[in-house]
Amino acid sequence: MDEIISPEETCKAHQILIEVAYATPQRQVILETWVDENSTVEEAINASGILTEFPEIDLKVNKLGVFSKLVKLDAVLRHKDRIEIYRKLIADPKAVRKQRAAEGKKMKKGGEKGEE
Repeated sequence: MDEIISPEETCKAHQILIEVAYATPQRQVILETWVDENSTVEEAINASGILTEFPEIDLKVNKLGVFSKLVKLDAVLRHKDRIEIYRKLIADPKAVRKQRAAEGKKMKKGGEKGEE
């Protein structure tokens, strides 16, 4: 017996489900959306509507990743990929660690003097 496939199921047969993630210090958003097979990162981001919700996102400036691996706007997506839009770093993590290490050394020296 032949199966009856609805137009909605036929449409999704040629589409893939993806997520688009973006976070600010106050809020994290993950949007799911269906896009055509062979869609690019840029097409999926536009289809998700996230640019309307976060107008500060600039695809020419913000770095992008799929599951933490950096990608370009023209990268082709696969079913269930998660696109991550990264914000610009406020501070260089290496510089912050170096500063904390230097402060820790000063505190140890100060503590030793107080014990004498």
